[in-house]
Amino acid sequence: MHFLRNVVAACSRQDAPAVLALVKTVFAQPSQQAASQAISQALELLEPRYPKVAKLLRDAEQDILSYLAFPSEHWRSIRSTNALERVNAEIDRRAKVVGIFPNTASLLRLSTAVLQEQHDEWQDGRCHFSQQSMARLDPANQDRLTNPLTAGLAA
Repeated sequence: MHFLRNVVAACSRQDAPAVLALVKTVFAQPSQQAASQAISQALELLEPRYPKVAKLLRDAEQDILSYLAFPSEHWRSIRSTNALERVNAEIDRRAKVVGIFPNTASLLRLSTAVLQEQHDEWQDGRCHFSQQSMARLDPANQDRLTNPLTAGLAA
């Protein structure tokens, strides 16, 4: 999302929808190789008319495609900032209830409590990633992730 905002800022308002549509095709690719090819094609089209956008895309290629190194079922959660924005919104909501904090430490305690609650929710089942898909990231730890009874034996 933030990268796309930077793309819009680097081109004219009237051309922004077309440029965005072209750049978004990169994120719709099914593999790392296809996404890299889509970036190459986008760069060919953007370079003559939008050198700033082409430079942004070229410089950010590694960063914006890093989510493709994970299992495909993780892509949607990784490439989005929704989870982070949700946590920040919850901290903001709780801080508004308090109003004025007497010191920095009190704000830190509230933020830490919200983050601990979020961690507990994720541990209790409201997960973005299944244990099976996480196990595919590190096959050496697959047994530990899929069978909690043997987790202590490996240590």
